Amino acid sequence: MQKVLITGFEPFDGERVNPSWEVVRQLNDMQLAGIRVVARQLPCVFGAARDVLNAAIDEIEPLLVLAIGQAGGRSDISLERVAINVDDARIPDNLGQQPIDEPIVADGPAAYFSSLPIKAMATAMREAGIPASVSQTAGTFVCNHVMYGLLHHLHHRPQIKGGFIHIPYLPEQAASHPGAPSMAAGTVLFALELAISIALQVEHDLKIGGGATH
Repeated sequence: MQKVLITGFEPFDGERVNPSWEVVRQLNDMQLAGIRVVARQLPCVFGAARDVLNAAIDEIEPLLVLAIGQAGGRSDISLERVAINVDDARIPDNLGQQPIDEPIVADGPAAYFSSLPIKAMATAMREAGIPASVSQTAGTFVCNHVMYGLLHHLHHRPQIKGGFIHIPYLPEQAASHPGAPSMAAGTVLFALELAISIALQVEHDLKIGGGATH
C-alpha cells in the first residue's frame, strides 16, 4: 500500500505538549483515498531532527511528506512556501544547541520551495471554515531546519512531494500565554486531513493529465 509520511515534534521551550505531535499521532494508520498515513515524531534538535526524518523517508518511501510544527503566536494554519539555508536560533534546542548564522547544508542552495500545492490546500481549509494562509517564512529554528533538510533530501527524488505546515498553540497552551491565539486539536486534525487529500488529488490529476509534477 502506498503511504504518506507526516511528522510532528516533541515539546520544546518549556511546553508540556507540542500541538504538532498531539494532532499528527492521531493520523497514524489512517487511510485516505486508499493511502495509508504513517506518523513519526521528530526531536526538537538541530541535526537529529533532519536525520530522523530522512531515515523515515528512506524506510517508508512515501508519496508525500508533510512536516508539521508549532508556531506559538500565529493565529492560523500556515502553509510554508520556502525554507532558507540558515540555522539562527533565538533559543536553544532540546540538547542546548543554539547555532547562530550557520548553514544547514554547507554547499546547499540558498533556499528550497515547497513542492506541495500550498495555495490549493489553504483554499480548501478556508472553504471549510478553518483560518489558513500561505506563509513566506518558516523561521530559522528547527522547523526551518527540517523543511530545508526535507527538500534537500528530496531534491533528486522529484516523485516524492514535500513541505512544511505550522500550526498554532492548542487552547491549553494558550491559557499559559495570555493573549496568544490558539486552535482546537480537532480543527487542526481536520485541516491536515484536508491538506493530505488535496495534495493526493492534485498529484493524481497531474499524473492522469500527463502534466509535470514538479
